[in-house]
Amino acid sequence: MPRPGSSPYPGLSIEEKEENFSRIANRHPCFSGSAALNRGRVHLPVSPACNIRCRFCKRSFNKTEERPGVSAALLKPAEAAALAGRALELCPEITVAGIAGPGDTLATGHALETFRLIHQEYPALINCLSTNGLLLERRAADLVQAGVKTITVTMNAVDPAVLEKICSHVVLDGLVYTGRAGAALLIEAQKRGIEKAARLGALIKVNAVLIPSINGEHIRAIARAAAEHGAALINIIPLIPQFEMADLPRPGCEELSRARSAAEEWLPVFRHCRHCRADACGVLGQRDLSALLYGGRRFAETFSHG
Repeated sequence: MPRPGSSPYPGLSIEEKEENFSRIANRHPCFSGSAALNRGRVHLPVSPACNIRCRFCKRSFNKTEERPGVSAALLKPAEAAALAGRALELCPEITVAGIAGPGDTLATGHALETFRLIHQEYPALINCLSTNGLLLERRAADLVQAGVKTITVTMNAVDPAVLEKICSHVVLDGLVYTGRAGAALLIEAQKRGIEKAARLGALIKVNAVLIPSINGEHIRAIARAAAEHGAALINIIPLIPQFEMADLPRPGCEELSRARSAAEEWLPVFRHCRHCRADACGVLGQRDLSALLYGGRRFAETFSHG
């Protein structure tokens, strides 16, 4: 947890932060262990592009893999909003409409348009966004206005010398930034974005992909920076060895436990993540309803990295 006297929400008191966390997280299966047992979510795959390139990331369109960055189809915003209603019919326990890919949710305007439509039709749903944070500062006010209450930022390092080993390049305003320069640009954008979104009242969770040989000793620093800029929760995700990191070992239980303990010095750690697809639907650990929701839709054929 953050040190005594500090607040994970800049500008808010500890009491205000705790009230905001309890009110929202207790209905969100990706923010609360108890909610994960009986609250559902639907992920709507509307984001067709990404503006950074991570060395472990392999985006794909299929119906078989159970991991982030994968969906069977790509939806238009109006289609996604309509499917949110269908998801509620299939699973009344759903409390969250999430957009987590398959690309970055802020690289295009599709996620924001989808959230606006859902907020109009289903205002009781918690709109939830996952992003790399590059454009979060620019889009934070629009997201909150569109009913986005929870935001997850994937933050894999806060030292450019570490992040350049994980992220090969960043695309911003038509320019490509590589190596340490790109890493530094992304880190500073993430910090500013988290702080602005938190100030506007969004509940922020940070995801950190654990790659023991690269950022294994860096997780504490990530958690500290996230807490100081406004995050309320952190989730440590074990590396899935693939793409340029296919030869690296998957973190073991002991390595994951050490990373969680280090992070917990600054933030509560979420421990119920299931590596959900970008088109998941249902209650975690129970019957996945995505086949019923998305059945028969055509596979998307292309994916863009800016």
